[in-house]
Amino acid sequence: MGFIDITQFQHIEPVPGCRMRTPFGKNMMLSYLEMDEGAEVPLHSHPHEQGGMLIKGTLQLTIGDETRLCEAGAMFLIPPHVKHRAVAVGGPCVVLDVFSPVREDYAELTNRYIPPVGQPNQTPSS
Repeated sequence: MGFIDITQFQHIEPVPGCRMRTPFGKNMMLSYLEMDEGAEVPLHSHPHEQGGMLIKGTLQLTIGDETRLCEAGAMFLIPPHVKHRAVAVGGPCVVLDVFSPVREDYAELTNRYIPPVGQPNQTPSS
């Protein structure tokens, strides 16, 4: 694939106020996530390893039992099957996530792992 123009990728909106564009290769997926102020990615888990960096804004990020208020430049790693949650605080956020292996649900432009806001996590068996 080489160079990527993220504006050329269709976005998906897995939950209200969260738009992501997800270019991917054979073993890795990038996710350019734009979150509106107050938008929430509810507590969920998936079998993929996830790393990321907050590019813009302030993000309340929960990984496992720990919650932190992250500022632009903060980076994180989330092991497979660890529950995590994110909320955009005080304005919009932009996050660059990396998944390995490729998130098959995003590759198919669907969402299998993040529950609707206010719904309990019902992660499929892996």
